[in-house]
Amino acid sequence: MEELHERRSSALTDVSNAMVALHKEQFGRGPTKARAQFAGDDVLVCVLRDVLLPAEHKLVEMGEQGRVREARMSFQVATASDFVAAVEKILRRKVESFASAVDADSNVAFEVFCFEPRDSSSNGQQSPA
Repeated sequence: MEELHERRSSALTDVSNAMVALHKEQFGRGPTKARAQFAGDDVLVCVLRDVLLPAEHKLVEMGEQGRVREARMSFQVATASDFVAAVEKILRRKVESFASAVDADSNVAFEVFCFEPRDSSSNGQQSPA
């Protein structure tokens, strides 16, 4: 049981690191804090803090949070396959659905992955997640 917990913890750290790297690659800078956690068996939530670009901070100061959300939504659509591929590779599970959101006022982004349900006939084989 301890070994499974360690593998799961290591995999979640790898996912957090991958999200930071992807944000840095796609947006020019990465968040300063990231944490990935499972919400049940088939949902993974990554919370990324300090994600806004300097120009996005200016938009928030101007009361234009909606523009920040719209731009981030466009980026998410354009880069979704990169985020999904990274998580599938690390956790060895098929992502069924992916969503991304930003709370511009709090400077927090959320990456949410919903996995295909595990096959109950897998003979007890488990991935690290």
